[in-house]
Amino acid sequence: MERTEIVVFDYDGDHIREQVVASVDECLQFRDAPTMTWVDVVGLHDVEVLRKIGECFDIHPLVLEDILNTEQRPKIEISEDALFIVLKMLSVDERTGEVMGEQISLVVGRSFLISFQEAPGDVFENVRKRLRDAHRRIRERGTDYLAYTLLDAIVDNYFFVLESLGERIEGYEDELMDDPQTQTLRELYKLKREAIFLRKSVWPVREVLSVLGRGDSKIVEEGTLPYVRDVYDHTIQVIDTVESFRDLIAGMHDTYLSNVSNKMNEVMKVLTVFASIFIPLTFLTGLYGMNFDYMPELHWHWSYPVLLVTMLVVGVGMAVHFYKRGWL
Repeated sequence: MERTEIVVFDYDGDHIREQVVASVDECLQFRDAPTMTWVDVVGLHDVEVLRKIGECFDIHPLVLEDILNTEQRPKIEISEDALFIVLKMLSVDERTGEVMGEQISLVVGRSFLISFQEAPGDVFENVRKRLRDAHRRIRERGTDYLAYTLLDAIVDNYFFVLESLGERIEGYEDELMDDPQTQTLRELYKLKREAIFLRKSVWPVREVLSVLGRGDSKIVEEGTLPYVRDVYDHTIQVIDTVESFRDLIAGMHDTYLSNVSNKMNEVMKVLTVFASIFIPLTFLTGLYGMNFDYMPELHWHWSYPVLLVTMLVVGVGMAVHFYKRGWL
């Protein structure tokens, strides 16, 4: 991104204000307002902007450091007057179908929530629509409920990612049964890496939601806890699906190796049969290819055609025998 974009939603039960702010200084008017404020920061390349946001909302420098480090493991940190949550927002590349991940960091205060995204494009559009609707519950609740809706949007999107991955797995299953190629093995390794990435991204989310659902933070109201526990249940479903996909991919890899081995066995069987047929024929030609003087068959008038007929009978007889045994 060329510049960091900051979008502010300031709302209460009766009014909402949505605007793109040009500088961090414009956020100061929302810091101590009695309304609820969602500051959505898109783009993490400008360290100075993030530093000013940290000063404006009293964010600890170590938290800002974690926000800038986009390889963080999903986690939650609870302080006296704030929550810090890190998650992975997953998406599917429309061109390649591969799973991609982006770090989402949430800083939740008593009257504000700041979300930090790496790049434009997210799964929060439905949350924005709910905020614009004056009759929705989210307008009457605090920032803890807003944090829940953002977490719920991220976790619900996991199901769409898993659906896309499941369709790819089904496609490669059919290919494995029909005609597995070397490219199929490469695709299976890609699926395996994506399943591992999914597991690393989703598994810690269970711990985050478990801690959040215990109510250890004073910011999270008692009425919000059941909703958080519901998202926790969805996360367990996602984890179970990911583990199932990992088992499926491992089984597909074994199936590919078995199919390749079976094909090789078929080839070796055919070659062995032909070699077995030609062994006695080679013996006959080698026997009568010796240049001894006292070999009476060498001087017979019909020796050559008799030998050819013998070789033909031996070859055909062995081929028929192998066919009856199911080797051909």
